[in-house]
Amino acid sequence: MKNYHLAIDIGASSGRHILGYIENGKLALEEVYRFENYITDENKTLVWDIKHLVDEVKKGIAKCKEVGKIPSTIAIDTWGVDYVLLDENKQEIMPAVSYRDSRTFAAMDEVAELISQEELYARTGIQKQNYNTIYQLYCDKQSGKLERAKHVLMMPSYLSFKLTGVIKNEYTHASTTNLVNAETKTWDFEILDKLGINKDIFSDLSLPCTEVGSFTEEVKREVGFDSKVIFCPSHDTASAVAACNVGDNGMYISSGTWSLIGTENLYPVLSKEAFEANFANEGGINYRFRFLKNIMGMWLFQNVRKNLNKQFSYDDMMNMAMQSGEFEIIDTNAADFLAPDNMIEAIRGYLKNEKLPIEIVINTIYHSLAKSYANAVKEIEKISGKTIDTINIVGGGSKDGYLNELTKQYTGKRVLAGPVEATATGNIISQMMFVDKKLTLEKAREFVKNSFDITEVM
Repeated sequence: MKNYHLAIDIGASSGRHILGYIENGKLALEEVYRFENYITDENKTLVWDIKHLVDEVKKGIAKCKEVGKIPSTIAIDTWGVDYVLLDENKQEIMPAVSYRDSRTFAAMDEVAELISQEELYARTGIQKQNYNTIYQLYCDKQSGKLERAKHVLMMPSYLSFKLTGVIKNEYTHASTTNLVNAETKTWDFEILDKLGINKDIFSDLSLPCTEVGSFTEEVKREVGFDSKVIFCPSHDTASAVAACNVGDNGMYISSGTWSLIGTENLYPVLSKEAFEANFANEGGINYRFRFLKNIMGMWLFQNVRKNLNKQFSYDDMMNMAMQSGEFEIIDTNAADFLAPDNMIEAIRGYLKNEKLPIEIVINTIYHSLAKSYANAVKEIEKISGKTIDTINIVGGGSKDGYLNELTKQYTGKRVLAGPVEATATGNIISQMMFVDKKLTLEKAREFVKNSFDITEVM
């Protein structure tokens, strides 16, 4: 009888429920449910519909019973930095604001007056980004929203709480907040004290491959069975990297809405050079560090396609770009592209060319992404002292053959593509490691390598 594990993988635009099990000595994946995730504009504030998220999480779990494949364990991963506040009755303090909301830009300077960017980096090793949790929480403090808060739960921990009633936070996701000390790997209470934020609302951090709890009686009635919820590396990139056999001189690009490009280290890199290059040291499985840079990725293509009323598929857009032959170069991380009303017009405006043909707009994104990857490779080699020999592209973006070719062209490195479902795979192998204590990360990664097609870009 097969033992099923359920990965609930939620990104900024969609979520999937993927069952994992062993078949013929390999890891097999089966998608059983998919749903849309979205940001809504609520009184000019960009927020998440968390009721929708909770409902869809439970619907997907119930689907497992419908197909007759009940998972023994379940784990949830999501995008980073966002959270939900709970009051003394464990009720949500609304709204759950999205990291794409512009409220945090002013907060960055105000926080810097209380703790310098240099000290913040030396303590946390996290890159400066306006959407970091530290700035979001500071905004909640300034607005008075934090006054009623008794608990802060990062998004996947909140969803796990809604299934189990257990309040816990997971380490890898918490590490994206800019509030976890890179050396102690716990909440940095000195930072919280300097910001005047109540440290009692932060629960102790739990590691991946540990138990959260079983379903509440209410959830059991709703989905029709009981299961054990555990923590995977609950930041989606941490799960993706857990499935990536990068080696000592390899790099990964977790290619989705964001492109997370980096290498894996046993210790954080907190040097002045790392700070100036704006690299992050995010937590990974087994206390490994993901030394990486965030680059705006498929978000650019997603918005262009939306602006074109989805009349073209992604393959259509790729072919348009390849056939155009012309391109410009943009800074893919420019604030202009974070949440524009119209991405096409934002790119044209950035380039000061309102008549730039759409095929050149798309090709510009392709070449600019590949160039930004090449720049990141050079920075990592210089800062870490490593000589990178291989780049492993994982996630949905690894299916884009043109971008893969351009990445090889711009970086001059060996490029591997796959697995596509790296995040769900990392989520599932962490559940397997929870069940089988003899399954090490090294063995799990080798198992992944032997289970999926990983192709070299020629």
